[in-house]
Amino acid sequence: MATPHARGVIYIHSAPRALCPHIEWAVGRALGRAVNFEWDDQPVQAGSKRMEFYWEGPAGTGATLSSAIRGWEHLRFEVSEDPTPRSDGGRWLHTPDLGIHYAQTDAAGNIVIGEDRVRYAMEIAAGDASELQRELTVALGSAWDEELEPFRHASDDSHVIWLHKVG
Repeated sequence: MATPHARGVIYIHSAPRALCPHIEWAVGRALGRAVNFEWDDQPVQAGSKRMEFYWEGPAGTGATLSSAIRGWEHLRFEVSEDPTPRSDGGRWLHTPDLGIHYAQTDAAGNIVIGEDRVRYAMEIAAGDASELQRELTVALGSAWDEELEPFRHASDDSHVIWLHKVG
């Protein structure tokens, strides 16, 4: 059976200028072909750059891309992979302070919290509604979204339009 073809987007929200060629090399290696990004200044953080890149590849490429670039300090990024008829979608968020967060996504782009994670949250909460809310907030990656939001808004003049706080 052939591996399903997937597509997605990689957003580098902020990267030090000196790191940009290394990111291109790592992403190109993960995709199996050379890539050249169009870097823009990131106004939220002086001296840093930002970019958006649409990719296509086998299902699982989003995880490969995230693994390829996650080790660098001072790097903020998001990688998304759209679901295919035979594979789930995914979203990887990374910030220097929080590290990496992965969430499964459905066909509409909603985050899917698995049964085991929900059960864990209920067990930890032990009937405390505020603790349950905290655990589910962690599962949704809310802290990553909050930290990345100013960097996303800095790209509002680009050709990509983000839907903020939909749902």
